[in-house]
Amino acid sequence: QVQLVESGGGLVQPGGSLRLSCAASGLFFSNYAMNWFRQAREKEREFVATITRFGDRTNQSDSVKGRFTISRDNAKNTVYLQMNSLKPEDTAVYYCNAQRVYGMGPYTAWGQGTQVTVSS
Repeated sequence: QVQLVESGGGLVQPGGSLRLSCAASGLFFSNYAMNWFRQAREKEREFVATITRFGDRTNQSDSVKGRFTISRDNAKNTVYLQMNSLKPEDTAVYYCNAQRVYGMGPYTAWGQGTQVTVSS
């Protein structure tokens, strides 16, 4: 059974930093591209960042480019989101997503989410 467990969310002041982690189990981690999405209250879920199977390429949404960095450690089955220069508009529930890109057919899984609140 695939499980994705996010951690690292919390309350931070504007301009501060947080690092989110997503620990994966029940899957062959390096067969999956990993993504972060977020959903603010009363808004649709939106893409934040993605990283390829072996971490050789990343991409971020324009709203976080230059402030957020996605990375992964395949030995630990974990993906990270380093968030710097946080703004109130970054407040949202952040979700980890695994998307199988190698192996037996398409498959995607989601974590339960972790709340990030940016406020003074």
